[in-house]
Amino acid sequence: MAEQPVKPDDYSDIIDLPHHRSARHAPMERSKRAAQFAPFAALSGYEEVIAAAIKRHEQQTTGDTD
Repeated sequence: MAEQPVKPDDYSDIIDLPHHRSARHAPMERSKRAAQFAPFAALSGYEEVIAAAIKRHEQQTTGDTD
């Protein structure tokens, strides 16, 4: 059986290379690395604005003026 030619998108040339470790920078702590992927509030104050809008709407529909 003939050997298949290497395709340009085949990673066989780099698949067995060792993982790069920086000699200059220490590895990042796991807690700091995890924080990069943690969810965050993209719209700060959004929940408060929504709660205020709901309260205004409820007051308008029930006739409360408190």
